[in-house]
Amino acid sequence: MLRHLKVLQISPAFYPATYWGGPIYSLYGLCNALAQISEVELRVLTTDTAGPRVSDSVKVTGSPMIYQPGYEVYFCHRQLGASFSADMLKRLRSLIRWADVVHLTGVYSAPTVPTLLLCRILGRPLVWSPRGALQRWEQSTNRLSKKVWELICNSLIKPEQCLLHVTSEGEAGESSARIPRASVVIIRNGTEVPSDLPERQWRPTGHLRITYMGRLHPIKGIENLIEAMKVLGDDTVSLKLFGDGDREYSLRLRNLVDRCGLGHWVALEGHVSGKAKLKSFMETDICVVPSFSENFAMVVAEALAHGVPVIASKGTPWRDLEKHECGLWVDNSPEALSQAIKRLSACSLDKMGLRGRNWMKDHYSWEKVAAEMFLAYRRLASEA
Repeated sequence: MLRHLKVLQISPAFYPATYWGGPIYSLYGLCNALAQISEVELRVLTTDTAGPRVSDSVKVTGSPMIYQPGYEVYFCHRQLGASFSADMLKRLRSLIRWADVVHLTGVYSAPTVPTLLLCRILGRPLVWSPRGALQRWEQSTNRLSKKVWELICNSLIKPEQCLLHVTSEGEAGESSARIPRASVVIIRNGTEVPSDLPERQWRPTGHLRITYMGRLHPIKGIENLIEAMKVLGDDTVSLKLFGDGDREYSLRLRNLVDRCGLGHWVALEGHVSGKAKLKSFMETDICVVPSFSENFAMVVAEALAHGVPVIASKGTPWRDLEKHECGLWVDNSPEALSQAIKRLSACSLDKMGLRGRNWMKDHYSWEKVAAEMFLAYRRLASEA
């Protein structure tokens, strides 16, 4: 059995390209934790994409860049679309040949098919993380082209060499139905739990502050949350929406806020990261995640890690919020969301926040997640 593993992570984008949302944070957290395992030698192959325009790019200071705690990240210049890079394709064969295990992130992106093909040709075992891309909802688009893409991907997989990594039971069912030739392993994401947080003031002047944080996209259920604010009809409750998205959809959200007469209570604040993200968590009382479908919903774990109670929709895999008494798991209709906000506002938010923070410390550390992933790599490499 191999004990020292050379692991190659392949992803269309990598930190600090946080425009692309939760998968960037989850992959970055995993890589940082994997690199601290003495038996792992880690490299990352990615593009410099940092947004929808080709001009949106990560500022690269060298190739490869050395990330702490000591792994190499190869940023390749993106020429077309969200993730096509000729330089990435040139590097792909030599880096896959170097690796004992390849870990691919994403499905409908430029690196996917070349990676699957080269892993088959070179006989390299592959862990594949769809990050929710194989899940569907009623407004999912491009269904036919996605089905054709999935058929191509399935044809390139050797069952004994491919492990589909998912983060919840719901994602497992949908993903394995679309990629049936791969085995499935459920390993949840982790989250960073800050050791020290600034002192928080709950509900200043009796005002309840609600936050949504994530990508601005119809699948996220943001319109239902805005309409929930109208149903609530309480001028002591405000909502801040943090995130970026398609310009047309962002305008649609702004127009909805205006039509609902909520201009003084609902604000679109744009994307936040780093210190600004910490500040936004510290200045909220409740985080709401109203998505129609999520494979994990990183923001739930992040909010809890920062001591913020959460209302999550039943489209997310966070049923245990209620078991751990740190939030609610509800339907995402405007009526259900408004009732959940009322219920939670009457609770002891500081105690709920503390319970959620302890839950994340005990069960969602990146160290534990990386240890599980390492065992999956080692088993796959030994059996392939």
